Amino acid sequence: MKNVTIIAGARPNFMKIAPIIHAIEKARKEGNDLNYRLIHTGQHYDKKMSGDFFDQLEIPEPHANLESGGGSQAEQTANIMIRFEKELMENPTDLVLVVGDVTSTMACAITAQKLHTKVAHVEAGIRSDDWSMPEEINRLVTDSITNYFFTTSEVANDNLRKSGINEQQIFFVGNTMIDTLLKNRENFKKPEIWNAIGLNDKEYIVMTLHRPANVDEEHKLKDLLDEIISNSQDLPLVFPVHPRTAKILENLGVQHPLLNLIEPLGYLEFNYLVERAKAVVTDSGGITEETTVMGIPCMTLRDNTERPETVSVGTNELLGTNPKSINPAMEKLFTGNWKKGGIPELWDGKTAERIVEIITEL
Repeated sequence: MKNVTIIAGARPNFMKIAPIIHAIEKARKEGNDLNYRLIHTGQHYDKKMSGDFFDQLEIPEPHANLESGGGSQAEQTANIMIRFEKELMENPTDLVLVVGDVTSTMACAITAQKLHTKVAHVEAGIRSDDWSMPEEINRLVTDSITNYFFTTSEVANDNLRKSGINEQQIFFVGNTMIDTLLKNRENFKKPEIWNAIGLNDKEYIVMTLHRPANVDEEHKLKDLLDEIISNSQDLPLVFPVHPRTAKILENLGVQHPLLNLIEPLGYLEFNYLVERAKAVVTDSGGITEETTVMGIPCMTLRDNTERPETVSVGTNELLGTNPKSINPAMEKLFTGNWKKGGIPELWDGKTAERIVEIITEL
């Protein structure tokens, strides 16, 4: 029996590992001698991660929750490493599979290598080249000690080659986040806000903002919101508010008839909104992947992106963080001149199957 320990530390990680679990279970039914153990580090507490969450993704609840959330970056990293070391010593495995770029990704990769256990990194090689982002440090450290690299694009492949990674360790497989999106697309659920404010297809804009560069300076956040509101041509703005952003908005006392501040939504509800939106304004990386596949215009309020294929191939445009960049982007949107975009190579819903096939061969 070959054993794989799969790590998830935050809600988006579960979207990425769900199709891998499905692929392992399918392989086992076909006679493959592969077993898995799912570990939630508990890095992020999320009240929406109930039994319903796992039911929606059709995956079992984690075999163990390390409950290592809270504290500073260093404290959290240490807690994850201490608790995962104990877990790994009690439940040895052939391979630790980490995904994405959260603290858990890095901490569990380090712990595994210290215990002489091989590491596979799903979403390896992506880079923003912005060391002010904790995620970028996590990516760099994880990829410096990984054995097997599963990548989402040729850009990621090139990043790894430039850092000296052997070609035989790099596997271009696609994007498991898109596996989850395509599998669940027909199950998207209409959120309460739809009827509550009378939304219509392509007649509203979805917003998400949470990065420190955009939300920590109150006046800058207000300027961004003012520009978005004044250039939205009276379309409603639906803004599921990240907890850190909610506190700042409360201090600012931001209110406007077009601005609808709502609680964070579940995966199926949020993507129901995105799929039917006129456009999305965000500073998230993952959302730019989903808008690319769904063909929704996306404006990213960042100076860099670790997912350049969403710009070069997809529907995403990198606007930067200057509020004045919003007006010309909105003009392009409303005059019908936004690019149509395409879907990056291997973003076809079969990434997890390729990963499991490679793991089996390894």
